[in-house]
Amino acid sequence: MSGEHTLLSTEIVNRGIEASGPDAGSPTFSVRVRRRLPDFLQSVNLKYVKLGYHYLISHAVYLATIPVLVVVFSAEVGSLSREELWRKMWEETSYDLATVLAFFSVLAFTIAVYFMSKPRPIYLVDFACYRPSDDLKFSQCTGLHRYVLCFSQASNAEFIEMARKSGKFDEESLAFQSRILKSSGIGDETYVPKSIFSTGNCATMKEGRAEASMAMFSALDELFDKCRVRPKDVGVLVVNCSLFNPTPSLSAMIVNHYKMRGNILSYNLGGMGCSAGIIALDLARDMLQANPSSYAVVVSTEAVSFTWYTGRNRSMLIPNCFFRMGCSAVLLSNRRRDFRRAKYRLEDIVRTHKGADDRSFRYPSTFAVASFTLMMVSMLRPVSDVLITYWGCDLFLRCVYQEEDDQRIKGLSISRDLMEVGGHALKANITTLGPLVLPFSEQLLFFATLLHRHVFSKSADSTNAAASKPYIPDYKLAFEHFCIHAASKAVLDALQKNLELEDRHMEASRAALHRFGNTSSSSIWYELAYLEAKGRVRGGDRVWQIAFGSGFKCNSAVWKAMRRVRRPNLNPWLNCVDRYPVGR
Repeated sequence: MSGEHTLLSTEIVNRGIEASGPDAGSPTFSVRVRRRLPDFLQSVNLKYVKLGYHYLISHAVYLATIPVLVVVFSAEVGSLSREELWRKMWEETSYDLATVLAFFSVLAFTIAVYFMSKPRPIYLVDFACYRPSDDLKFSQCTGLHRYVLCFSQASNAEFIEMARKSGKFDEESLAFQSRILKSSGIGDETYVPKSIFSTGNCATMKEGRAEASMAMFSALDELFDKCRVRPKDVGVLVVNCSLFNPTPSLSAMIVNHYKMRGNILSYNLGGMGCSAGIIALDLARDMLQANPSSYAVVVSTEAVSFTWYTGRNRSMLIPNCFFRMGCSAVLLSNRRRDFRRAKYRLEDIVRTHKGADDRSFRYPSTFAVASFTLMMVSMLRPVSDVLITYWGCDLFLRCVYQEEDDQRIKGLSISRDLMEVGGHALKANITTLGPLVLPFSEQLLFFATLLHRHVFSKSADSTNAAASKPYIPDYKLAFEHFCIHAASKAVLDALQKNLELEDRHMEASRAALHRFGNTSSSSIWYELAYLEAKGRVRGGDRVWQIAFGSGFKCNSAVWKAMRRVRRPNLNPWLNCVDRYPVGR
């Protein structure tokens, strides 16, 4: 139980006096129990370190063999003078035609096997992010926009007022959403579909198709224009959208709209949450490795109308405050001739799935919270003297879960344990990623202190154990830029503290959250677009994209800039990037 207590924080709220009833005049208060992000300094699982080194060794055996061969060959040749070396090669050695041919045949075969077995480099030619035009006002919509309308100048106060006019929320639910918005880190220029404020049902197939079509086609039009690539040239198409999965699929909609070729390899990923963008990248990479000289397009989006909830369950009202419209389209290539025009090269992808852990999926866990609350209350006053409200004793560790409430209204439930569950997934992911990206000096310090802690922790007392914290590597030495999924201000604050990042490392994530909100799986691309709009990406810079979502999953992608990225002419941050960072 002591280990569980370290993950909980308590707060006394709603102090007062019971006004009526048999306990009138008794002091009352509520104890709010929350789970916090686990401290990475206290717990590092050795199996994830092993997994990271396994990835490193399995992909880089030649790093151990080539230096040995070079040293042996250099020592042998270095002991001979030029005349002695020439004499041994040509005068003291006799060659016949069969020997020479056999030697060159083996050499050619070895080189051919090496290049055939070596994974093809995957290049990011360019990408595009959807931004609705600012002239899409309330009455200026025709055609496709007749069903989906985005506004760019509506403040959070106007957002609440429009929700009130829709007649779908009571005042208590509106007040709760207003409080969430004030501390969300989201600004006054985000985009939502008009349909969510209508009096009827917004989560219809017609509204969903219209919303997805507008976002996807706008992003793809910009992508094909920037890359000067015809849709028929694309050999692999991967689309991910978590909650909206119609038939025919979104990928089929794209194939039909752009009249793509008949043998295209198309995939549609659904229900995989905000981290699905990197999962789609991983799938596209595998397809490109199996299909030489091909293009792959990855489209990441989410249908806000299908995350909109109109009931009274507070955990299901939270997505209303954060999720906003967004879409990204990425063009990948394994063609060697794209080396010169590509912006980035894909270095590594590390995926972590905690779905086998019941706490990361759905099963209830109330005992720890209830017992800890009782312990805290008993330390304050005798239980018989106070009236206690347990905020969270019926807690379900379902993290992120789509379901119906008591009134059978469908919505996306966000658990109060999201921080704790996500923290464990993040810890496992970055521990696995470390050996692949960190400098050798950081790996050596980390491994030595971790080994010392595991060897001596059993015999050491609690004081010595606290003093032997594992050395947490400095990930700022491995990456120049960080694109962390802009889930919420609280999540970004917790990650910045635990990873010991500076404000400049979090600038892109905070700016994306403020300007566009939580755009789900496409948020990491809005952040990279921000870095490009600021002109900060230079040749050789390493970019870390990390996203987390339902399941629970945490995924990382590492890119290396091929050249200095100039400020693009087409970018979602045009005309607003100079206003960021906020409050500078």
